[in-house]
Amino acid sequence: MILRRHEADRFSRAVGTRVVDATLITGRGYTQNRRMILRLADGRTVFAKQATDEITADWLRAEHRAYSQLRGSFVAELIGWDDDGGPSPLLVLQDLSGSRWPPPWEPGMVDSVRAMLADVAAHPVPDGLEPVSDRSYMDGNWAEVAADPQPLLGLGMCSAAWLEGALPVLLDAADLGLYGGTALVHLDVRSDNMCFPPGRAVLFDWNLAAVGNPEIDVAFWLPGLALEGGPQPDEVAAVSPGVAGLVAGFFACRAGLPLIGRAPLVRDIQRRQLAVALPWAARTLDLPPPVAP
Repeated sequence: MILRRHEADRFSRAVGTRVVDATLITGRGYTQNRRMILRLADGRTVFAKQATDEITADWLRAEHRAYSQLRGSFVAELIGWDDDGGPSPLLVLQDLSGSRWPPPWEPGMVDSVRAMLADVAAHPVPDGLEPVSDRSYMDGNWAEVAADPQPLLGLGMCSAAWLEGALPVLLDAADLGLYGGTALVHLDVRSDNMCFPPGRAVLFDWNLAAVGNPEIDVAFWLPGLALEGGPQPDEVAAVSPGVAGLVAGFFACRAGLPLIGRAPLVRDIQRRQLAVALPWAARTLDLPPPVAP
């Protein structure tokens, strides 16, 4: 990848030494950030992420604030930062591209993630984080499905009769108050946001970090793990039935909605996660299995 002079100058300023080359990374993540491996004049390589518009710029600034306060084996080392004050700030981290990246889920990885999430929950909460309940990202659950069930029913994962019978239990159990808590939560735990250097698991993309119930991080990770050949949620961790219901409700009120223009792959992954989360919630809440129409 050929760097223009002003780009090379910015990258070099961020890392404190001259950048001689960059390799663009494609195929990971759901946002429009540019991701690169930078090669430095001293022979090192680093990972760089650059925002491309105002929304991704706000996310990257939030991520930098988190990285500047996080300490522990579950985070990559913060190498540098350059903020243009506009739509393209630049975050530079330790290059962990040589690590193991799931899937597949190799022996020991699941236990490593569980230990990592326990360390996250025990970490002092960085300054400036909002409660999970204040994150608009988390808006919507079974109340939205009750108000308009057609997007969910249109997915063919459950019948109208099953949903009618299950909704009172789901609405009662999946209380949004279960998001509340005093722990650090990442709020976006999934395989493309983690890697496994020797002896540890590392979590990326901290722009959504918040204060809340640490069960949320565990519960939102589990459906994706099952989709990628890992064990079913019930086999990995005992999660409160209401939290399992919240996870299912999060996907249930979103998966059938129109595609997101800036992130067109999101609805498909939400649909596939719901295919795991809905029967999981039914099992934990002693509901009948979802019946397709």
